[in-house]
Order: sequence, then C-alpha cells, then structure tokens
Amino acid sequence: MSLILAAAVDTAHAVETASHIDVVGILRTVGTIASMAAGLFFVLAGTIGVLRLPDFYTRLHAAGMTDTLGAELILLALIFQSDNIQMVLKLLLVAFFLFVTSPTATHAVAHAAYRAGLKPLLGEYRAPDLEEDKT
Repeated sequence: MSLILAAAVDTAHAVETASHIDVVGILRTVGTIASMAAGLFFVLAGTIGVLRLPDFYTRLHAAGMTDTLGAELILLALIFQSDNIQMVLKLLLVAFFLFVTSPTATHAVAHAAYRAGLKPLLGEYRAPDLEEDKT
C-alpha cells in the first residue's frame, strides 16, 4: 500500500512541476541561440572580409578580429548548453587560450610580412614610399 501511495505522490509532483514554465531553460536556450547567431555572423563577416579586402594586412585584420570574436561567442553558446561544471571550466580555458593566442599570432604574421618587405596599400590602393621616412 505504501508503494502505491508513494507512486501517486511522485506522479502528482511530476504533473505539478510539469505545469510550471522552466524559465532558466528558456533563458539558456535564448542565450545559446543569440550567442551562436552572433558568432556565426562574425565568422561569416570575417570570411567575406578576407575575400573582398584589397591587401594582405586588411585581410589579416578582418580574419583576426572577427574570427576571434566569433569563436568566443560560439564557445559562449556551448557554455550555455553545458550542464557539467567541469565542461564549463574546460570551455572557459579554451576561450582564454583563444583570446590570448589568436591576436598574438595575427600580430606575429603581420610583423613577419612587414619585415619581409610586404608593403601595405594605402589611399587609393597604392603602396607608400617607406624609404622617405628614414631621412
């Protein structure tokens, strides 16, 4: 008899909690969708920038800035969907390393290109005369 009573109480409790709106779940879903959409927008904008911009340095800038922000927003969406605190900490660690290494790598590539003699295009797509500044 006590088993039947316990099952009835559990069923009544399940029906009672099912009628409540899961606000936290809705906020997690909305945050995930918004963060994922924004991240995909920035990644797509960076891709278009790489295809359309005129020289190496502006393409590198478009790729470095937008891909870093896009990847961070996508990682934020993954954090919203994670239920395990260990997974959240791992994703935060990945986000931190990405936040530090992506701009550093972009700067290193740009500096190497500049030292190799690749001149940026300035103004109406013309290269500057950098030798005049050394007088």
